[in-house]
Amino acid sequence: MAKTAYPEAKNPLILRFHRLMDAFAKSDDERDFYLDRIEGFLLFIDQDKSQEELDTLEKEFEKHGGRYLLIPKMTFYESKKFMEGFVNEKVYDIDTKEKLLDIIQSKEARENFLEFIYDHLTELEKWQQFYVERSRIRIIEWLRRYQIKFVFEEDLDLTKNLIEKLKKHLFDSKVPREVSAAREAILAKSIVYYSNEALNPRPKRGRPPKQVVKVELEPQVTVDIYTTVPSSVRQFLYSPEITSATEVTFSSRYDTEAELLASLRGSARVKVDEKLQALSERLESLRHISSRLADLKEMGPEGEGKFIRGAVTFGKEEVKEEVEEKGKKGIMEVVKAFLPKKREKAKPVSKEIEAEIKVRPTKIVTPIKRKKGGKKS
Repeated sequence: MAKTAYPEAKNPLILRFHRLMDAFAKSDDERDFYLDRIEGFLLFIDQDKSQEELDTLEKEFEKHGGRYLLIPKMTFYESKKFMEGFVNEKVYDIDTKEKLLDIIQSKEARENFLEFIYDHLTELEKWQQFYVERSRIRIIEWLRRYQIKFVFEEDLDLTKNLIEKLKKHLFDSKVPREVSAAREAILAKSIVYYSNEALNPRPKRGRPPKQVVKVELEPQVTVDIYTTVPSSVRQFLYSPEITSATEVTFSSRYDTEAELLASLRGSARVKVDEKLQALSERLESLRHISSRLADLKEMGPEGEGKFIRGAVTFGKEEVKEEVEEKGKKGIMEVVKAFLPKKREKAKPVSKEIEAEIKVRPTKIVTPIKRKKGGKKS
């Protein structure tokens, strides 16, 4: 491609790291992704497009093929290397490590690996951090190979408005003073990506920083501004709004984390939902009893008798069945606590005993006092 075919950018390209990470994860034998080296937009060659659109795109590639870089595809060997690296470096429990190594050697290793990780939340956070770090190194290496000057938008400490101005004036020589100062800042930032530390990040030495309460800020997403996109490739622009690395899935089958979570068998989230459902049913049953108690209380003494009859019927027909099935204390235990205890009928006293009671003198018994220690005085 001739250098004069397109204008030259006046500052490093502002690329979305999370978007690139997503394209690198999805690129395989059936899906092709390209990066434009003039403005930095991404293309996804969707085979579901019309044949006419695909033919027009092919002509664009034949004419300006040097402008577009094919994003490398993740091979089975590379995905396996990702998983093995995580197990060997970040997993410390022996049983968990052995289980994961067995999964990596099995069929559908990536999906089974993720299913296990998402079912063990202690490993999930470590995996997401590891996956981001390795993906970052992989992307930087690839961009350096083609000598592309770039910065990741997620790394910039600039306002949203200023970043959009930089995109708008990418090819302009004369720009406002604030844009010129921002250009110098991102130019200095772009040099860091070509340092050794970018590929081999080392932990910082010295005393660790004080623990400060982390304030969750809503991520700033700037508008995509491109001025040199050919009309033949506009239908293939790939611009998903990904604001967090956790939204990028390592799976080759599911495009989003939501789809992955919905498919996981035996995941922790599914188990929690089942427990919540059971608890909800239990609470609903208790609310039903509470409402019946309130209604009968308003009816006064007449309602008390009705409540006793209804509670006994409820205990025999409903609660008893629930207790037998679940083997736990049911609502009947609660109902019985409210029921008045039956008074025992006094046995009739014979006339002889009654006469004896009248004649027998009454003996007064003085109650025995107890000391504080519990012994009789």
